[in-house]
Amino acid sequence: MFDSVAVVGATGAVGSIMRRLMEERKFPYKTMKFVASARSAGKELLFNGEKIVVEELKPEVFEGVQLVIGSTPDETARDFVPWAVERGCLVVDESGYWRMDPRVPLVIPEVNAEEIRKHQGVVSSPNCSTTQMVVALKPLHDYGKVKRVVVSTYQATSGAGLAGTRDLINGTRAALDGKEYKNETFPYPIGFNCIPQIGSEKHDGYTSEELKLLYETRKMLGDDSIMVCPTAVRVPVSNCHSESILVETEKPISVEKAKELFASMEGVVVMDDLSKKIYPMPCNCHDTDEVYVGRIRKDLTNPNGLAFWCVSDNLRKGAATNAVQIAEWIQKNL
Repeated sequence: MFDSVAVVGATGAVGSIMRRLMEERKFPYKTMKFVASARSAGKELLFNGEKIVVEELKPEVFEGVQLVIGSTPDETARDFVPWAVERGCLVVDESGYWRMDPRVPLVIPEVNAEEIRKHQGVVSSPNCSTTQMVVALKPLHDYGKVKRVVVSTYQATSGAGLAGTRDLINGTRAALDGKEYKNETFPYPIGFNCIPQIGSEKHDGYTSEELKLLYETRKMLGDDSIMVCPTAVRVPVSNCHSESILVETEKPISVEKAKELFASMEGVVVMDDLSKKIYPMPCNCHDTDEVYVGRIRKDLTNPNGLAFWCVSDNLRKGAATNAVQIAEWIQKNL
């Protein structure tokens, strides 16, 4: 058991879920700190029956803390993680800032938990859209070696934070009422619309969100030869990311074998019966920790190709749950 644990970004959308999960999963600790920006400092949060006052994020807040779990913007993580490591903390960071640093393990516990042992003070949790895809790809890669992936994401507005969800709700209401609405987050209306850009423009017309699907997948599966062609789209759904995935493997995988492999993978649930209209959707995957797969079928253009649909709660397994699972693994194994 850690003597002292701190949750950074404790009042945010993901941080709030982290707090709830740590209560539900009975995460062991002696003392708990909640840390956030100056705007939230001084608020009281109830945790396991105890009122805890939120502390402002400053270097000295990490004195005496052993484990830090953080969910903050990248720029905030850039600054606070070194403060914590310098003071002897082990940091589980949910931001994107440290993920591709070669010194930092990038981890999904069901996929590559042993990488945590290589940490130098920081363990990173991957991007939400990458997480669900890699959990689904892992059993296929172990059996047939993934060579190429074509993925299109249908990403919920909650992935852009609380303001993103407000844009969906208020923008949709305004559209129905025939009124104007000024977005807080998105460059275009999200109600009754799809926006084919998430993140900033990067290499060769791909966005930062799309390149995460490439580089993070390679890092976690330990194979830089895997080719990924990603398209990331924001859709008018409040929570749970969906993905259409086409995977080419070195060894052909039948639909029946794929279902068997998915079912054997920890954290994956198969929902696949087209005749009965059974398949994963955001409405039946919300507020859960699993990765759901369905619409599993052979690629009609490639004997080594397999297509499937994948849905997961981006705030839980895509963010909060994965970070808490990493912390639990550390607690039990290090």
